[in-house]
Amino acid sequence: MTNQQTQKMKNLEKLIGKISVYASFIFFFFGFIQLSSAQELHDGIKVEKIGNGNKNIILLPGFGSSGDVWNKTIDALGKDYTFFKLTFPGFAGVPAEEDPNYNAWTKAVIGLIKKSKIENPTLIGHSMGGLMALTITAEEPKLIQKIVVVDAVPCLMALSNPAFKADPHTDCSTMVAQINAMSADQFKNMQTQAVKTLVRDTVHQNLVLDWTLKSDRNTFGKMYCNFSQIDLRDSLTTISAPALILMNSGFKTIGSSIDEQYRGLTNKSIRYADHSLHFIMYDAEDWYLEQLKSFL
Repeated sequence: MTNQQTQKMKNLEKLIGKISVYASFIFFFFGFIQLSSAQELHDGIKVEKIGNGNKNIILLPGFGSSGDVWNKTIDALGKDYTFFKLTFPGFAGVPAEEDPNYNAWTKAVIGLIKKSKIENPTLIGHSMGGLMALTITAEEPKLIQKIVVVDAVPCLMALSNPAFKADPHTDCSTMVAQINAMSADQFKNMQTQAVKTLVRDTVHQNLVLDWTLKSDRNTFGKMYCNFSQIDLRDSLTTISAPALILMNSGFKTIGSSIDEQYRGLTNKSIRYADHSLHFIMYDAEDWYLEQLKSFL
């Protein structure tokens, strides 16, 4: 590998690590799920229906994550709800699509809600899933009852570049090719370092790493590229549903920037966890569940 190629690889690793910081279990009540869960694919998205309560919750995981990231949430909220736990194509072992696309995934979730007649759902999304919850509600404001966004902002790239302008026609082929060109060891080493910035304890680090390593490389690269070009700041004005925004403790230092990003969302509450990295549901579990239960 030439010095130029080595530098390109290092730059790519830094970019992916930066986005990972912000972006994107065995069931604890296995008996309950075993009796009442059903699983299917909807437009390539793995959908697990759990419970039979009279209130609906759709759970959207983040980049590279399994829907199992929500298992403790489901356990804590209990039998009053029917849960729809999603895992997106190409992530955490779910079969990949040939041409994955963020906008197509959001439309597929909207299609799931309408086709399955999921009435007045609450959307709970982490990272990329949180951004997706905002996207869906902005596009279909009458379809969603409430939103919970866990550690996501309407425009990630604008945090470091206030003049950022999204380009939906960005060519993702270079990033995809570079990620695909990594050896298994290079990719694993990069992600091993990244997860340490996303979640505190080693048990959950290993869990998140396992999901990432089971993810499709092409999907990984394409969705990083897609995700970096999303800007919802001007779209938030169409949302009237109550929204709870839960951010990790690191964002407190740029609270004014977070407020500015969410300025267009009128019916909202923004709260910051203490001593938490990106996976707030793991790092600040008790606080997270308290906020969630109170909001719901």
